[in-house]
This record gives sequence, structure tokens and C-alpha cells, in this order.
Amino acid sequence: MSRSVQETIEKKLRTAFNPSMLDVINETYLHAGHRHVNGSSFDGSGETHFRIRIVSRVFSGMKRIERHCAINHILEIELNHHIHALVIEARAPDE
Repeated sequence: MSRSVQETIEKKLRTAFNPSMLDVINETYLHAGHRHVNGSSFDGSGETHFRIRIVSRVFSGMKRIERHCAINHILEIELNHHIHALVIEARAPDE
């Protein structure tokens, strides 16, 4: 049985960052009706738009852009093949 995109994201982030808090939220349905460049309409199904809320000690001392780059690197395959939009809220535990 293959994993969903959301499950893959969660597993990769847990392995890479050992977070004290992690929420991976599929927000694809919020984009139903949006138009593509070719004029077609998106039906809001599937797993293409996500919001990640993550708290990890790994992010201590990192700038926001560094945190985003680290997450993007871990999710490179998903970003290249599955994810259309990704919102990242990454914090260190003391923030």
C-alpha cells in the first residue's frame, strides 16, 4: 500500500527534524475553482496544497529563510512532483 503525500511529508519531517510539534494540513480543498494558466478550473481534490506547522530544536539559531530551505530540501521530491503550494510555519521551541 502506498503512502499518501501527507503521510510522506509527515514521516520525512519527523525523521529529519524530530519536532516537538508537527501539523501537516492538506488545504487542497480551499483552492477549488481556481483557474490554471490554460483556463481550466481546479476541482480542489487530491493532495497538492499543504500548510506545515513545525516546532523543532533544529531551528534554533536559524533564520526564517534557512528553516524554509531546510524543509524544502527534505521535501524536494514532493515539491517537484506532487505539491503545488506549501505554506511553512517553522519555529524553535523558545519562540
